[in-house]
Amino acid sequence: MTPSPVGRPTRGTTGSNRLRRIDRWIARHPVLRRTDDPLVVDLGFGASAVTPLELLSRLHRSRPDATVLGLEIDPDRVSRAREQAEDVAGISFARGGFEVPVPNGRRPAVIRAMNVLRQYDEADVAEAWARMCGRLQPDGILVEGTCDEIGRIATWAEVGADAVPRTLTVSLRLSGLDSPAIAAERLPKALIHRNVDGERVHGFVASLDREWARAASVAPFGPVHRWRTAMQALADAGWPLVRRDRWRLGEVGVSWEAVAPR
Repeated sequence: MTPSPVGRPTRGTTGSNRLRRIDRWIARHPVLRRTDDPLVVDLGFGASAVTPLELLSRLHRSRPDATVLGLEIDPDRVSRAREQAEDVAGISFARGGFEVPVPNGRRPAVIRAMNVLRQYDEADVAEAWARMCGRLQPDGILVEGTCDEIGRIATWAEVGADAVPRTLTVSLRLSGLDSPAIAAERLPKALIHRNVDGERVHGFVASLDREWARAASVAPFGPVHRWRTAMQALADAGWPLVRRDRWRLGEVGVSWEAVAPR
């Protein structure tokens, strides 16, 4: 008898290009360059096959041999996705949850679980991370976070195969951005309730917002220049920023220890 999937069905909300920021970050991650088996799992892909199909397309720009497995608890969504992608090579769909069932004993290099844990309690996060990370390749990563409905505001945690979080990434559409603090409402479940005085992530979001405001003097040179200026000021202030090459995309990554719940 096949065990029941672990977890609850997602709300199913999806849309074209919603996860583009996360896709491109994953596609450029060193783990995909190193692995011999570039399998990426899209856990809780939603009501259609659109986001796993887009993920596959973006992965192929750097790893043409990459494959994607979409997992959903709702069997109707799995059936619909199979119909939508029946002529596409390199992608498959199955019923599954946090137990991450992968056929043939394979282990994913990356598990992407976006907009899944936000419907759970904060106390559920550690167990869910542990279950998913236990299925990864030894050098694999879990990418877990939240974004808005059109993909202009996104945040995610990178978690290692040992279930220990490594970084938090904030990714924003810079054109027309008023305040980077808007990212606070889309923080991963492990942090979203911690955006209060005294918590590290609150200090980071406040510093991000403050440096963006201070960089208004260079706004005539464009939003990317303003963002770079603000990010450099954050780094100069001692924030342990990572993957600085991605600042030009409206992203900033910071070591988890600097934002972890107290």
